[in-house]
Order: sequence, then C-alpha cells, then structure tokens
Amino acid sequence: MAAQDSLDALRELHQDLVDLSNSRLPVIDGLLINLESNIESFRKLLDKPSKNDASRKAVSSGTIEIDGVKYSINADFQEETIQLADGLDLDELESARLLFLGREEAETIDRPALACAVIRFHETRQYLLECLRLVLKQSQDLDCVEELRLAIQQIVSLVLETKDGPARNGSLFARKCVTAMEGCEKWLQALGERVQSAMTLGQTTTPALDEIMEFQQASLNIQHESLGAIVAYLVKGNHTSVEDFHLLLDRMPSIDRWGAVAIHYVPILTSMVSQYGYSEGTASLREARSINAKILEGKDTKPWALPHLQAAMSTWWLAEYSGWYYEQTPGSPVEGVDLEAEAQSRSEAFYQALHDGAFQCTLAISSQGDHNISYDSVKSDLTRILIGDTPALSSDSTHVSTDFRELLMEQFENFASAFISHMPDTLRKFKVEEDDQRRRLLSGLQGNVEQGIPEHERHLERFLLIMCHAYEGRVEAAESFWTDTDSNLYGFLQWASRRQPTPCVSAFCELFRAISTGNDCASAAHRFLMEEGSVTPGRYRRSISLSWSQIYEELEFYASRVREHPVLSLPSTHTGGKPKPVEVDEPESPFMLECYLRLMAHLCSQSEEIRAWILANPAFRIVDTLFALCGSAMTARIRACTYITFRAILTEKSNDLGHHIWVALDHWVSTGFSSTGSGPRNTKNLTTPVSAEGLAFETISSSFEEANAFVVLLQSLVSPSVDGAELNDTLPFPEQLGSSYRMPGVEPYVDLVLGKIYAVVIPQLEDPIHVQLLSSNVLQFVEICLQSFNEDLIIIANKSKTSVEDSIGSSSLLTYARLHPFGRTIEWLFNERVLALLFSNAHQNILDVTKSSSESPLNLMLLRCIKIMVLVMDLQSTYLDIVRPLIKIHSSGRRQPVLNPSLTCFEDSVSNNLQLIVDLGSYCGAGDAELTLASLALLEKLSTSRKLNAARPSKIASLSPVNRSVAVLRQNNDAEPITRSLAGLMEINHREITRGQDDSDYQVKSAVLGFLEHSLATSPESPSIAHVLLGFDCVGDSVATANDSLFANRLSLFHAVLRLAVNYPDGVEDTMLTWCLILKEKAVLVLKALWTSSLTSTLTLADMREGGFLFALWLRQIPLEPTTRWNGLSIRDPEFFIDPNSATGLESYLRQRQVLFEYSSTELRLCTLEDTTQQRSQIVSTMFGATLTENGVENHMTIFDVLDFLELDVDDENVPPRLQFLADIDLPVGTEYAPNGAIIRYNLKVIQELIQLHYKKLRRNGQVQDATTDARFWEEAAGLLEYLHGQNNRRALIIARISALKAWVDLAALVLESRDIDNTTRSTFVLQALQITSPKLELYASQTRPEAVILARYAQTLVAQSDEFRNQAVDKQRTGDLANDRLFQLFRIALRAIPNPDGDEILREALYKICFKYLASTASGTDASLHPQNNIRNVKSGGSKLIDVTCDDAYGGEGTCRVAAVLLLDALTRLATRESSNYLIESLMRTNFISVLVESINDITEELRETPTSDIDLVLAYYESKFSLLLSVSQTRLGASIVMNSGLYSAIRRSGLFSIDLDLGLEIDNPKAVQRYHQLLLAVLRIIASIVISCGQQNAQAMEQARVFLTEYRPLMVATFKREANIGGFRNEDVGEYRPLDEVVEYFVLLTTLTDFLHYEEMQDSQQPRRKGFS
Repeated sequence: MAAQDSLDALRELHQDLVDLSNSRLPVIDGLLINLESNIESFRKLLDKPSKNDASRKAVSSGTIEIDGVKYSINADFQEETIQLADGLDLDELESARLLFLGREEAETIDRPALACAVIRFHETRQYLLECLRLVLKQSQDLDCVEELRLAIQQIVSLVLETKDGPARNGSLFARKCVTAMEGCEKWLQALGERVQSAMTLGQTTTPALDEIMEFQQASLNIQHESLGAIVAYLVKGNHTSVEDFHLLLDRMPSIDRWGAVAIHYVPILTSMVSQYGYSEGTASLREARSINAKILEGKDTKPWALPHLQAAMSTWWLAEYSGWYYEQTPGSPVEGVDLEAEAQSRSEAFYQALHDGAFQCTLAISSQGDHNISYDSVKSDLTRILIGDTPALSSDSTHVSTDFRELLMEQFENFASAFISHMPDTLRKFKVEEDDQRRRLLSGLQGNVEQGIPEHERHLERFLLIMCHAYEGRVEAAESFWTDTDSNLYGFLQWASRRQPTPCVSAFCELFRAISTGNDCASAAHRFLMEEGSVTPGRYRRSISLSWSQIYEELEFYASRVREHPVLSLPSTHTGGKPKPVEVDEPESPFMLECYLRLMAHLCSQSEEIRAWILANPAFRIVDTLFALCGSAMTARIRACTYITFRAILTEKSNDLGHHIWVALDHWVSTGFSSTGSGPRNTKNLTTPVSAEGLAFETISSSFEEANAFVVLLQSLVSPSVDGAELNDTLPFPEQLGSSYRMPGVEPYVDLVLGKIYAVVIPQLEDPIHVQLLSSNVLQFVEICLQSFNEDLIIIANKSKTSVEDSIGSSSLLTYARLHPFGRTIEWLFNERVLALLFSNAHQNILDVTKSSSESPLNLMLLRCIKIMVLVMDLQSTYLDIVRPLIKIHSSGRRQPVLNPSLTCFEDSVSNNLQLIVDLGSYCGAGDAELTLASLALLEKLSTSRKLNAARPSKIASLSPVNRSVAVLRQNNDAEPITRSLAGLMEINHREITRGQDDSDYQVKSAVLGFLEHSLATSPESPSIAHVLLGFDCVGDSVATANDSLFANRLSLFHAVLRLAVNYPDGVEDTMLTWCLILKEKAVLVLKALWTSSLTSTLTLADMREGGFLFALWLRQIPLEPTTRWNGLSIRDPEFFIDPNSATGLESYLRQRQVLFEYSSTELRLCTLEDTTQQRSQIVSTMFGATLTENGVENHMTIFDVLDFLELDVDDENVPPRLQFLADIDLPVGTEYAPNGAIIRYNLKVIQELIQLHYKKLRRNGQVQDATTDARFWEEAAGLLEYLHGQNNRRALIIARISALKAWVDLAALVLESRDIDNTTRSTFVLQALQITSPKLELYASQTRPEAVILARYAQTLVAQSDEFRNQAVDKQRTGDLANDRLFQLFRIALRAIPNPDGDEILREALYKICFKYLASTASGTDASLHPQNNIRNVKSGGSKLIDVTCDDAYGGEGTCRVAAVLLLDALTRLATRESSNYLIESLMRTNFISVLVESINDITEELRETPTSDIDLVLAYYESKFSLLLSVSQTRLGASIVMNSGLYSAIRRSGLFSIDLDLGLEIDNPKAVQRYHQLLLAVLRIIASIVISCGQQNAQAMEQARVFLTEYRPLMVATFKREANIGGFRNEDVGEYRPLDEVVEYFVLLTTLTDFLHYEEMQDSQQPRRKGFS
C-alpha cells in the first residue's frame, strides 16, 4: 500500500539521517534521492484533511476506494472508521485508509486495528518532523563535508521554496511550524481534559485505551519538541525575519503551563535573541531597539502567564542586545538617545528580571534533560537550593530528548558567552554585592547567631551553575575556554576564581568540573590550577585564585580538625543549623568540601598526568588527608565524595598503588576511622580491630550515599591492575592484608557488600532510584570479582608439564584460589537472602524497562543482574569442584559459611523462580540492545540446562511429563508476545550490511539464533523453551500448531528464521562478508535441528516445502572460485588464512552448502516415502539446474556445479615459525584432540595465557632482560599465534569441506537412484560424476586426505551403476566407449593410489573395491569396447609395491579391508589368467603369500570357535575370499603346483575340517551353520579339483596326493553321499534354494573320477589283506 510504503520510507530516511549525523552512512546518494522525493511531504508538514460530511457519507455507503482499489466495508469497519476520524479530526476516507493498514498490521504487533491506525498516524507525523529537523541540523553542521552540506542546503531551499521564490517563504514556513505547535498544544490539552474528565466522573477505562492515550500524549510531546527545534534551526539558518520574532513575542503570553511545552519554545526564543539581538546578527539597530522596547515594556503591557520565563527572556535578550553598545565610540549612534541612561535602564531591567526569578528559571530549564542530575545528589541539591521558590516543572518536561537538550545547551552557551562579553560590569557588580552581603551574613553569625542567618542573593552562583549545565558533556564547547588564554571566557575563569566566597566555590568547582572533561581540557585545567596565587590573611585561607594549593590546604585544614576533634560537626546544608560560636564554619562549607573533592576526582579520572602529579607531590599527603576526611566527624556525603576521589585516583591503577590504598583502607577501617597519619587519636574509643571494623562497616552502610560510594571504591580496588590485567594471575590486594587481626584477604569487604549492603540495606531503602543505583553498583562489584578470576590457571596447572607457580604473580596457585574474592562472592550468590534479592532485581515491569534508557539505573541494574546469573552458571562448577574444597581445607573455624547447603547448583534456585524465563523473554523486546543480548545469553544457559529442562511427572496421571520451563511460558500465554518481539528482531535490515557486525541489530539476530541452536541441540526430541518461542504449541512431550496461531499465519519466530535463511545477503558488491555468512549459517542450522528431529520434522518439513525453501536456496547458490573474495581476500592471498575473518567466512559458506545438500536429501527421501511424484520430479529438475518459479523456468547451478568447493586449495600447510624463547612452551595444554589423536584446533586463549606465563618465567630467569629481547620475545609470540591461527583455519576448512562432500555424495547417490531419471539421463549423470570426481580422487588419494575415502566409496556406486546403463543404453557403442574410458581412468587412479606409503587401510579398502568391481565388470562384460588386455599392463606399471601392499592388507588388514584386498588379488589373478600371464602368480610366489594363504587353513576351525557370533560372517567371508584366490591361482599349472607344494593337504589335515564324522551327526542345531560348513568343504574341494585338473593326469604327484586325500577322508565322503541320498536316516540339512551339499557330492565324484580313485582303491585292496566288516 502507498501509505505503508510512505511510513516505511520515512523510517528509512530517518535512520539514514541519524546515521549521517553519527558519521555511519557510507553512501549518501540514496539519501539525497530520498530527500528529494519527500520535499512535498516536508512542505505539507502536519497538514491533514479534516473530517467532513461528504467523506462520512462515502464511508456510510459501504463501498470505498483505497489506492485505486474498491472495497466493500461492513458495519464494524464503518463504525471504527468514524471513531478514528472523530478522534483524530481526520477525513473519513483517509481514516479508512489508516484503519485498513492498521488491520494488516494488527496481527504483527498484537494490537487492535484502531490502535494501529492511531499509532501509524502519529508515527508518520513524528518521523516526518524528525527527518526535517535532522535535515535542517545537518545543513548547518560545519563539520559536515562541504559538498554534502551544500546539497542538503539545496534540499532545504526547495522545501522552503526560497530557491526560486521570495525569501519571505522561509518566514511563512516558520510561522506554519509555530501554528502546528499550537495545534499540538490544543490536542494535548483536549487529551488531558478527557483523561481528567474520566477520572472526575469515575469512568473506567480499558488498559488498551489507556495505552493509546498515553502514546498519543507522548507522541504529541515529541512532535511539539521537533517543531520547536525546526523553528530554532530555521532562525539559525537565517530563514526568518524580525517580524517572526514580534509574532512569537505576541504568542508567548498565552503559554500558561510550566512544563515541556514552554521549554520547547526556549530554543526558538534564544536563537531569535542571538539572530536579532546581536550586533553581528541580521537585524538592524533600529529593529533591535524596537524588539528591546517590546520585551522590556511587555512586563507591564503584556505580562506572560509565566512571569519567571518572561524574566528569563529579558536576561537572554539584554545579554545579547548590550553588545550593540559595549564597545561604541563616544556619541550616540541613534540621534537623540542618551546611551548612559539606556545603559542604566538596561542594568536596572536586568536586575529586575533577576529579582523576578530569571536565573532561577534558566537554571531550572538547563537542568532538564540532564539525566545524571537525578543520581548526583550534590549537584541536585545545589541546583535545588539555587532554584529556590521557582515553580517546579511539570513531569512531562522530563521527556526532553538528547538532541533537543544539545540544542538548548548550545543556546545557553551563547547566552553565557554574551553575558560575559557584553555585561562585565553587571557581573562585577554581582560579586561586589554578594561579597558585601556575605560579610554582613558572617557578621550576623559572629554577632548574634540567635537571630538566624540572613538570606543573600546568589546570582553569580546561579550563573556559574547555568554555565555548568550548558558545558557539561560538551567537550568541543568546553575547549573554547582553553584554546585562547586571551579570550573573554578564560579571563572570566581567572576573575571568577579569585577571592571566592564559600558559596561561589561550590558553583565554580562544578563549572570547572564541567569544562575539564577529556584529557586535553583536563590537562589545561590542571595547568590553570597549578598557577599559584598568594594566600590572603585570615582564617578563611583563600588564595587570590583557585589552585591546587588552595584545594589541598582547605582539605587539610578540615582533615587536621578531624584529627584533633573527632566529634567535629559541620553544617549539613547551606541554610540549616545554628553552629556553636566556637566553631565559626560557614553554612556552605560541606558543599565546598564536597565540590573540591568532586573536582579533584573528576580531574584525576580524566588524566593520568594529574593522578601521577597528585600522588608524587611531596607537599600533598593526599591519601592521609583523604582518609582523615573520612572520619566519623564528617558528614556521610563528604565521606562518600572522598571515596569517589579515591576511586578516581585508582583509575588505571598500578599493582603497587592498589596495594598501597588497600593497606591504608584496611588500617583506617580497623582503627576506628583513624587515618594513617600520626595525629592524636581518641583514646576513649579505642577498641579491638575487629570491633572497629564492624563499627566502621556499620557506619558506612548506614546511608545510601556513603554505602554507594564505598561500593564504587571497592570496585576499583578489586579490579585487576593495568600491569596484570592480561593474565589476571595476581591478587588485587596484598596477600597478608588484615593478617594482624583476622584471616588475611578481603572477605570482610565482600561480606559488607553482599551480606550487609545488598541483603540488608537495600531492601530497607524507600527511593526506587536509590535501590536501583546501589543494587547496580553492588552487582558490578560482584561482576568484577567473578570475571577477574582466571580459572584457566588451574586448568593449565593440571595439564601442563611445567610449573605454573613459577610464573604467576601470586605466591602460589593455592593462595590465589583461596584468597581471590571470587570464592566468597560466589558463595554469597548461593545465599538465600542474596538470591531472593537477585531474583527480585531481575523481575521488573516491562513497561518501566521499555521507557527507561539503556543508561538508566533500572536498566543497568537489570543488565548486571542478568550478566551475573550467566557468570554464576559458567563458573559454578569451578567453584563447587575446585575452589570451595580448597577454601574448606585451608580455612580456619572462624570463617562463617553463608551459602545454603541445600543448593547443589544455581539451577536449583532458578527452578523456584521460573518467572525469570518469562521476564527474560519480555526484556528481549524492550528496545535495549545490550539488555536483549544479556537476556538471550541467560535464556540460552537456562534452556541448555539438563536440570531445568528435565520433564517432571504431571499431577494428572494420564498426562505426559511436563517441562516446567515450557509450562511457565504457556501458563498465561506469555510466549506469544515474546515470540512476536523476537520475530520482529529477526526482520532483515539492510543497514546491518553497511554498519557491519558491530551493529546492534546484527548482534541481536546472532544471539537469538545462537540461543535457538543451543537450546534445540540440548533437547532435540522433547519440547523446550526454544520450541515454544519458535511458535510451536507444546503439550506434554509433543508439539503441534494451533489454528490461527502465529505459526499458522506465518508470523512466528520460525518463519522469521526461515526468511532470514533465504533472504539475508551473503555480502556486498564483489566480496562475501563473514559475519553475514555466519548469521545465515546459524539460521540454517536452527532449521536443520528442527527438520531432523522426530519431534518437529513433520510440521517443519511440510511448512518449508509449502514455502519453497529448497528451491529458494538452490536459486541463490553462487559459484565458488579461487578468486572469490572473502572479507576482501581471496584464497590465493597469502594473508587469507591468518586473517581473523576471511577463512571463517569460507568455512561458514561450506557449512551452508552441507546443510543444503542434507536438506535436499531429506526432501528426496520424503518424496520417495510419500510417493509424491511431482514434488520429486521438481527436486530432481532443480538438481539438474532448472527450477520452475512464478516467472517461469530459472536456470541455476546444478548438483555438479555446487561441487566447485573442491577446487579451492586449503591443504597446503604453513611453515612453522622458528622458536627460540618459546621452544619449550607446552602447546598440548592448549590443544584440542580428536579421539584418534589428530589435532582439531588450538585454543588460542589458553595459548596466549601460556605465553604470558612463559614470559614471566623468562623474566624471572633473566632470559628476557632488556627492551631488545623483550621485543624479540613478543615478535616470536605474535608469529606463533599467527601460525596457530592459520592452522586452525585450515583444519576448520578441511573439516567443513569433508562434511560438505559427504552430504553431496549422499545427495548425488539419491538423485542417481531416483525413479524420475531415464536411462539416458542416468548414464550422463554417471559419466559426468566420474569426470568431476576422478581427478579429485587422484589428488586426495596421493595426499592421503579423508576426502579420498568419500570419493572412493562414491566411485564404487558409480562403477556399479555403469554396468546397468551400458547394458540399457540406446547407443551402446558410444556409451560403452565413453564409460569404459572413464572407468578405465578410475581403475588406473585406484591402482596408482594403493601403494601410497602414507595411505591408510580405510582408503585402500575403498580403492580395492573400485578395482575389484571394475575388473568384475570387464570379466563379465561382453561389450567389444572393453579392452581388458590393457589392464594387466597397468597392474605391472604399479610395480611390485602394489602387490606387496595388497598382500600385506590381505594378511594383516583389519575387518573388511583384508577381505577386499584378497578379492582384488583374486580378480587380478583371474585377469592374468585370462591374458595368459603369470605375473600375478609369480608376484604372489615372490611375496610368499600363497604359502601364507595355505597355512592359514590350519587355524580355520580354531578361529571360528573363538570368534564371537557377531563376527562369524566376516571371518567366513575372509576365508571364502582366500579360498577363491587359491582357486584362481590353482587354475594354472604353475599356480596349481605352487599351491600343492605349499602344504595344502597338510594344512587341510591340521585344520580338522574334513575330520568330522557325519555318521555321528553334526553337533550344530543351526541349519544355517551346517550350510556354511558345507560351503567350506566345497571351497576346499574346488581347490583340490582345480589342482588336479591344472596339473593333469600325467602329474603323478598331484594324482597321488589327491588319492591319499580321498583315502584319508573316505568316511566323510561316504557319509556325505548317504546324507545327500537320505540313506540311513540322514537328510540334507541345507536351507534355501542354494544347497552346497549337492555340489560337495559332485566334487567328490569329480575327484574320484579324475584320480580314478575306485580303481586306485581296488589296487590298494588287492595288495592288502581283506578287511572284515562292511564298507
């Protein structure tokens, strides 16, 4: 729809403009085109057609036209349309369009269609205004590229119609904007009255109605703010006139609400003041004087409804307007005007405005939008006191956006600069008058304190604080103070810093703090403070200007008083309390001390130079002084500021500094708030260190501010130092800390933070902000304690041959594990009270979370809470299995256990708080990317926990076991909104491609897919969290899809993943992008997990088939070539394998190909199973490169084309670096091995730690001493890591290639077996497959790559298929020739590969089978095109090594390999026999293999007796193959002689095979076993018969040995005859059609005939006495 496209286009345009303002838009051509297309929309602004009778009648008619299409509408739609038109005062037909679009969107966002229409209406207006605001802002951005800025200015001129029209059009547009602001105000008022009326009348409203009302109010406020900013930019861009200023001044008296609406006018007023009040502006002096008169006289003639705002306006104006007269030469520029009188009048007016609350108003406005002020009690209190009685801003003023505040502060910066430059006398007068008032105040304090403290004006303080707000966080603006020391701003600093009274010190310090952000500004501020001024006499210790000396002396003065008088009391506020006369302290002293400390803390946090200077300055005993200020005599907030100062000093701390502060802190705690100095102590309060520690901790935890600041200090103290952060092998504190009075370590501090502050103090706090802030900081402390523990050290110590303790920074690994705060911290996380609060922190109202910014205390607390749960689940095994036992063994009895012993793991506590799962899912849709990522990480942990996902028996016996994690999601239908939000997160945003993998949208998608992948892998066959969120309806142990569900409507997360897998791009332009490929890989792996699971395969495959997923994937396949670029590098580039991403991209793409092949195979099998002929035909057609789509047949890559990845060379190994320093590093510790001992990958993280440990060892041993050897060491380490990274990449690519090849072979075999392929196509397929795979088989076989086995096994299939299609081919001659050539080449490749010395049995077995099948086909083939005479020549070309290797495998091979080897030898022997060649027999005789074969007959019966039943078939097959080979050998005269002379008959005799007396029967009940016995007899008889025939009757030896054999086993022969003839009760026990006993009889008969055995027997009988008995 057009409206849909319009809103989407505005969203896209807005995002482009935001990216442009953040310098994240790489291509601007599209932006400019979009801007040009929206010029007319910008001109219309918020114009809308109002409701009217004609449109209402059209709607009531029941037929309307929307975007050229006629629709019939029912009564419900008509009613909702009229309701919408009335609510928005919008034309009914336009309302119908909105409602129609709302109905389309309602299902997606789960809102009523009417609500969706309202949201769409306001979003369109909102995005339009924001786009225009950003355009105007960018047109005035001097940092923007000039060419782009000029292009945007051209767009602005087109919008305002000033390019070809009069300049006045700009004014008209500005007035249109002001009118639109009035419209928003009226609408807001009407909504407010409606809500108020409902409340007054007690009318009940629905949550949906409340939500839409709240949305409208928020959106109108945003629109009003945007309009205010637009007008301000129009003024700044000189698109308005003086007349517009007059009109605005006429408008302002009607503004009667002190809130966001009024604040939105402030940038317009101040920008007009700068534009028309300044001497260098666009107005003339006469025009400026006219405005001046109107403003100053307006107080009496046209008073504003907000007088304090009118007063503020007067000061803004006078500050700029005075510039006209500041540096004028004598004489009036305007005739008849008394300049001195006017100057006096302006001064009086300015003072009158101040008296009316001008600065209070400006300060109140400047403090709005400062999100940090709510959490900064010092600044907040100072601002509150200085604002005084000025009316408080309404709550809606908190909705000031960051951009609007930036514009506002820029204007206040201009005001401050103008006031300083144009009205210096007034400023001086401020100070003189306030100093005088101050003196009178102090006189009142000393003279008569009972009369109270008189109030005095604080205009200078307010102005300083206004400047503080204006410059805070704006580093570029703050630099204007420091870049020119001759500027008015720098001069103002110097002047303001001199002889400051105590109240001004606080405000000035806040200003100084605001303008010293950033290293450069902080360094300039440091130099300013180092300019020493002389100290004035008197007890107030004021130097001429603010300096480091003054700050330290002030701090030291109070520190010394604390040492002397521990119960010293300071006033707690500016105005409160009546101090004792003997302690004449100014009421503002606490603020002064706090601001001094805050300034010091800020500067230290910004600059390493300042930290070093303060710590190294011999005149400053800063640590002692600060700890003295932490005494109990000081207020809690001063102590809190002191802790923050310590924290700043510890920024990027060294190990020594951290230890020094730890020792000082522990001394201070254990001595009852006594500093490390030598001052006197209060002997009355001396107590034991343990008691003092308890008292100190009790005091610290008694107030929010102090507890919060102390936790922040502890965060810095437990953090790793910069000189040990890489390995984290040192404790962040001295190992003997506190050992003089307790067990060493920091457990008391951990107990304070978690056991006292977190578990006790926080639940008692009433202010939600305080709860969130303190909880957030406690959780950050916990996070640091857990993350800083290096569990790899323990793993390395257990695996490595070298001693870790010789290298780590701690005295021993035991000490490290026992004293690290990790142990005590995680122990507290198994405490019931801590867990209860932790889960309470994790359970927040999703609406509050959504409304809060990512930096808000609520979201930070929530984020850290979730992160800690993830860390606990990761690290709990380390604690429970390693650290906890160590602590138990080596701890004293005084250590108090805190964990709940009933909890065996963290999942036990989660199982009692399963609502956490619902909460985590909800947080994913809160719009906070970091919170979403953390929630998904924890969801992944929970969904992969076997304990949480184990199904429990249902309370109802008839129901299946229930997964409680699944049940909690289904309980209140919580899964559906979560699924909607997750599906929305998976929608493809093309900006991700331009922004890269750091884009939050991409990271969220990756996290969602990672969660789904791991969850499904953990529970593939049972319902899990992932199944529910994907959109399946999980009931018991099965899944289904409900009608009209998200899944049924293709709106589920499953379908979002499906769309992403198909449509997400692989890269941009001419390069594949790794992170894009990884995301697609994750998506297809999720789908694979679903279609391969019996739980979901039916539903998943049906839906994927319906959506044409298979065909879509094949259509998007692209060729892979050596020149294909992966993250900018091709595989031929030397840096490809060592690049962090390039090789990973190729690996990911190969994984996708693998999944494509596997899915195609699955679909083919399913089609065959279901006998869906049409679908199967389409799939086969797709395999051959043609797919039928809506646009006709589209050609794409075929099944052979996608095998192109075999052309990419990834096998060449990198050259290992030469190691000197790292020659003996224990790399196996960081190496992952396969079960067969092959290296899978190197764990580079562990190896980096090994290198760090090795470095420390070499440093201690003196092998790395100077900078030269140090540099050489790290250069060598970098080379080693680079090499190992390259090896990891190569191995990963090879594994991916093997997996893809396996999947391809499986698919190719299925395609070949398909019934949809005719014989011609099948023959073409086989020939093409042979052509493609044979060269690769030769290459991989020569390199002994695993791929060779896969290809060899596939080649076996092709050889088998070749026989069939050659026999059935229409053109047998041509087909046979081509097939024979391909097969012959394959045969030669196999023969050449067999002797490879590096080959393994698995590959050789496959090669043996190829050769055997080929030879078998040539032996049985009748085609004239086959030329077997060439084969024996190829066998000879293989050399003796070929026969030797084959014989070795035939004798000593494993399993089926030896069978295959014997079969090949048999086939080669037969081939040689056919070609009348003795080469094979001679080769076998040379290797003595024939004798070995004959001798193996000896053990046949014994081996069969000892072989397990499961292996009998394999052993029999082996013997049958050997007998077959002996038979083939014996079919030549030479072979027969060799076999006979190798002791054949002796081996038969020793085997006992023919010694069984069949008259007594076989002790075998299994007929199949009897049959196998007959087969063995038959095999031996065949060999004997072959020998006899081959040797001929003239060979007396052969005849004699055969006769002796028959004579010896005559009983068996006779018994066999009887059994075959069923004589004597015996019967033939052979089963099946094949009856080997018959053949045994035949061969006995044949032997008796050939040897003339009967005649021989008669001759023997005649020569011996006749035996008695029967034969």
